[in-house]
Amino acid sequence: MKVAGLGFRRNASVASLREALDTAGGPNGLAAVATVSDKADAVALQALAQELGLPIRSIPAEMLAEMQTATQSGFIKARFGTGSVAEAAAVAAAGRGARLISARAVSQDRMATAAIAEGDGE
Repeated sequence: MKVAGLGFRRNASVASLREALDTAGGPNGLAAVATVSDKADAVALQALAQELGLPIRSIPAEMLAEMQTATQSGFIKARFGTGSVAEAAAVAAAGRGARLISARAVSQDRMATAAIAEGDGE
């Protein structure tokens, strides 16, 4: 199962999310998109998921905290306890044995990040 994790500012646009996802490798083969629970209801994320025909996996912040990530953001580490919401959400949602296949990619406006992981979905 291939999952895209998305991290973004609350006011990020669909275009920002799409650009970050495309930079990370694009939507082909994805089974879901994932993000931290408190942003799963964001209008831009809902619109992107609908456009792609994918479900949104909501990952509790506590689950993301302390997850090791390939990239590190000091701001994100201080706020969420992990170096990258996008990478941590992708790995958490992809299930057992998940591995990152695309590290965090950032939209040009720096409003959104995306990463892709693959796992067994369990």
